[in-house]
Amino acid sequence: MNTLNKKLLNTTLVCSAIQLALAGNVYAQEAEDEAQEFEAITVTATKRAQVIYEVPIAISAFQGDMLAEQGITDLTDVGKFVPNLNVTGFSAGHTSSANPFIRGIGLQDHLITTDPGVSVYVDGVYLGRQVGQNWNLQNIERIEVLRGPQGTLYGRNSIGGAINIITKQPNEVNTTKVGLEAGTRGRLRTDIFTNRELSPGLAFNMNIGYTERDGLGEFYNLENPKWDVGETQEVYGRFSVKYEPSDSLRFVLTADGNNGDGGLRPYTAMIDELGPNTRYTSGNNGVGVALTNADVAPDIYDNATGTDAVNEVSNNAHGVSFTTEWDINDDLMMKVIASHRSSEYKAGLDDDATVYALDHYPERGTADQDSLELQFSGYLGENADFVAGLYWFQEEGDNRQGSDSSFDGGGNTLQLDQEATSKAAFINIGYDVDDALRVSGGLRYTEDEKEASANVFPPLGTIYDSDEWDELSWELAANYTFENGMNAYATIQTGYQGGQYPARPYCLIGQFFGNGGFDDLDNAIAAVNADNCFTATDNITAINYEVGVKGRVNSYLDLSIAVFNTEYDDLPYQVSQVSEAGFDTANLVVSQTSRGVEFDSNLTLGNFTMQTSIGFMDVDVDDQLVNGTVFQPVAPLTPEWTVAFGPAYEMFLEDGASVKFRLDYSWRDDMYGEPSSAPERMTLIEDRTLVNMGITYTPGNEAYTLGLYGRNIFDERYDNARLNTGDYVLRILSNDASEFGVRFTTEW
Repeated sequence: MNTLNKKLLNTTLVCSAIQLALAGNVYAQEAEDEAQEFEAITVTATKRAQVIYEVPIAISAFQGDMLAEQGITDLTDVGKFVPNLNVTGFSAGHTSSANPFIRGIGLQDHLITTDPGVSVYVDGVYLGRQVGQNWNLQNIERIEVLRGPQGTLYGRNSIGGAINIITKQPNEVNTTKVGLEAGTRGRLRTDIFTNRELSPGLAFNMNIGYTERDGLGEFYNLENPKWDVGETQEVYGRFSVKYEPSDSLRFVLTADGNNGDGGLRPYTAMIDELGPNTRYTSGNNGVGVALTNADVAPDIYDNATGTDAVNEVSNNAHGVSFTTEWDINDDLMMKVIASHRSSEYKAGLDDDATVYALDHYPERGTADQDSLELQFSGYLGENADFVAGLYWFQEEGDNRQGSDSSFDGGGNTLQLDQEATSKAAFINIGYDVDDALRVSGGLRYTEDEKEASANVFPPLGTIYDSDEWDELSWELAANYTFENGMNAYATIQTGYQGGQYPARPYCLIGQFFGNGGFDDLDNAIAAVNADNCFTATDNITAINYEVGVKGRVNSYLDLSIAVFNTEYDDLPYQVSQVSEAGFDTANLVVSQTSRGVEFDSNLTLGNFTMQTSIGFMDVDVDDQLVNGTVFQPVAPLTPEWTVAFGPAYEMFLEDGASVKFRLDYSWRDDMYGEPSSAPERMTLIEDRTLVNMGITYTPGNEAYTLGLYGRNIFDERYDNARLNTGDYVLRILSNDASEFGVRFTTEW
């Protein structure tokens, strides 16, 4: 362990000891200070309502009303305050992308032929694509982050974990809430939420919002660009109606949508760092001139592209879901969730980041999904309960790069289509051995099928392929409650993901020419179709061994500590490089082991509170043999340490008003920007530190709140990802500059 890690470990232990000591010193005052106690969060991580301490997995939860106080406005912000969670924005330079990595597993490429390793659910509906969705966290009841494979209850594509977003359901309380926010960098945000009971048993709620923010740089080689670099503008809304014809039957219909536009995410290319290169040239005046860093924008937040097609991004998504809950009797409940979602986006990068038309890839993508889930839950006698169900999911999507794309000054084609179908049956049973000990176990059987096609070279035509996978996932867990209320748990859980097709299979062009090319056209096409490189990987599987302790130490402190070891087999890393054929992205299949420790705590001492989260992770990847060289790949976008803490103090005035001060600190260790097929191409991203602050005033009648906020107050500029193509390093920058402003909310 290096010196930095030792210091961080010591800091972790000291923070934990201080919190325990502070809580212990006031333990004797519990009886007279019960008003200071905070209420334990109830979660539905296991598809049943449980106090968070009773769930035998590592889980972090955020109450919706507290999100704004922490400076959390979207899913990317959530990643700043959860141990071993890192949320990046990469995805074709789109400002709306949010790619979660939990314990070293996430989404390395956004194209339709790749699936995320962390599943995101909104009110029980799985989001198949994570580009262009509505990440504005308004009208939220809570957010649950489940760490580790969730293959039994959440199914495929949750081998790293799951993020469960639960919105506020309509109820009988008539209320309207208006929020306004204005600040530096052209920040403007407004949101209106209303809930109304129309008649006994019938209620609705809705929220409509608009947000905009200025960019960080300019497209200075374009005439009259509509947007600046990183500029965003979005309108969004959600409508939900709930009908309860009786105490045992409930229907909820929800529709949501968002529409966003803006400028391409800030990025730049690092050229000189890779040394002299004879192929990567501008072709200026018909003579190949090697590019250098002088050809990209001097200010890395400006953009030197000369291509209009790659300066704008847009996203549009909408969905509808219908949920039925029927309490058949006191011991049995049925739930049905049906949904349809559609999304589309426009983005793309000018990868070389220069005025020359070399590597620019305007891109468009669409996805349509339908899902249906049938659940039964209830009790089996006095000591046992269960959740069981059937699940069906279908998605059709495509990605297009067409005539406005260019590679080395010539044309570039990328046409991907995929239809995926997933079917599953699952059951999870819990049994209370006695008042202290609970054991549970679950099984899930999944069948997946994908039909995919790719066209990267018109003379070759479209290549088709299909594949099928199936897997039995399982889980065993035990949870023991001590006399002091603390809970200890041990869990073995597995996860599963179907195989992945290569994202950019320009290897097909190499096969085409290797089999004769134009000189033997028919035989070359036949040979590529017979043995092409557009094939899917095998089943991806994971098994996680985890032990932990969580609960309320006393009335002032609750904490959670988890120790885990997760083994992944047939895990594909998406490795990209510029080849003679095109910008190729292939699957490097590895075995990976992730192990680590996670610490979460909440401390309340009178009017002072402190939230802390610390994660440490060590990732080992088995050696690979590539082109005769043995090397050890690295897990991408996975910091070794993540640390966050948020002290807050609330001061009460004589007239009953209150002033609350809050500071939130988030530190992420350095990490590798991508997986790589060669050790010399590994790219390291430096660590980053972010600090948010807020001061909020609430009058005695609580009619409104008025606050001053600061996000990233020290203006930390950091990288989201790096991609070494062999000709240059594509450096994707954060769109997260400092921002100060005023926030006002009122409710009646």
